[in-house]
Amino acid sequence: MPAMEELHVDPLETLYRDHHGWLRAWLRRKLGCTEQAADLAHDTFLRLLATRDVLSALKEPRAYLVTAARHLLIDRSRRQQIRQAYLDQLERQFGACPELMHAPSAETILQAVQAIEALGRALQAARAEAAEAFILHYVQGRRQEELASHFNVSLRTVQGWLAQALIQCHRHLAAPGA
Repeated sequence: MPAMEELHVDPLETLYRDHHGWLRAWLRRKLGCTEQAADLAHDTFLRLLATRDVLSALKEPRAYLVTAARHLLIDRSRRQQIRQAYLDQLERQFGACPELMHAPSAETILQAVQAIEALGRALQAARAEAAEAFILHYVQGRRQEELASHFNVSLRTVQGWLAQALIQCHRHLAAPGA
């Protein structure tokens, strides 16, 4: 019966059982970090899942594992270089304003999208010029005098449009289910 069991042994399982600890220790020496070494050893064996047919013919499994792990180390290094270059570029762009470098959370982005959608629904009930004036003034920060010139209307007309848009927003947000 033991001979039958040996015929059905998975080569990857054998490779993992025989060499995982050694590979993890080798990576720990290279990286200087136990957690990163464990992650990379795991990733190495995941990569080998795609090459199962090669595993049964391996004559030097440790050399094969080292080669696969080195490729992952190179990939990791490239990703870190790209990430660092990106962070350096952000630092150059926003150095005077470091709080702009931090991306908002997914929840914050969702809340912003929902608020913009609600604003869009509210402005649909307003006159087109009033909605456009609202966005130009309150979102883009354009002055009322600029809007009057832009639309070729009086300042009082622009103020009326802005009031109309604000009233529509208030009505929409105060309505149940808004």
